[in-house]
Amino acid sequence: MHGAPVGGERLPTVTRERKPALAALAVLLILVGALGATVMVMRAGNKISVVKIDKNVAIGDPIPSSAIREVMVSDDSGVNFVLWKQRGDLEKNYRAGTNIVAGSVLVKEMITPQKDVLPAGKSLVGLSLKQGGFPYGITTGQRVAAYQVGNEAAKAQSGSSGDTSAGSGGDPNTLISDSLIIKSIKSDSSGLGGGNTLITVIADSTVAGKLTLAASTNEVSLVLMPDSKN
Repeated sequence: MHGAPVGGERLPTVTRERKPALAALAVLLILVGALGATVMVMRAGNKISVVKIDKNVAIGDPIPSSAIREVMVSDDSGVNFVLWKQRGDLEKNYRAGTNIVAGSVLVKEMITPQKDVLPAGKSLVGLSLKQGGFPYGITTGQRVAAYQVGNEAAKAQSGSSGDTSAGSGGDPNTLISDSLIIKSIKSDSSGLGGGNTLITVIADSTVAGKLTLAASTNEVSLVLMPDSKN
């Protein structure tokens, strides 16, 4: 047949040039990619169970179990989270060290030991104040001054003998204390307080008695101090 190979000769074939270096590189890249994917999966799975706050908690208040829930977060952030397994100790031995807003993931800087909530020489005093007896918009943590107003204040002023020390019966300015810290504010919905606002303050124990007495006769008015923090 015309054009057929003579004597059984076969057509020459093209030989492939082997490149072992490229093959090794390809294998290496595959291994590196697999290792990277494994590390990412491991990091994504490195989660811890922590405490999240679901309700606002005022400074100094306990953090009840009804205000917390469990969430999972990454463990490689370096943040001092309060672990979910520590929730029992949290409610028993700790209090809010600041005003904690609902939705916050709890960290150790937000809490303080129960024994440190109320310093020595301080007392908690509850006030039931009518509208106008305190500045609108005051919040927990702010510093306020308490003044005695009404009939007893007028008697103190008319009977003053020149003693102007804060907290004394003859104080013409009727100042009870200028270093009260607002601990909590709550509207009285029970009807017992006539719609008053219930305000708890941290006061020096030396003025707690006079402050309580004035509050019992509805003769206390609060004034926000200029240097008070929001």
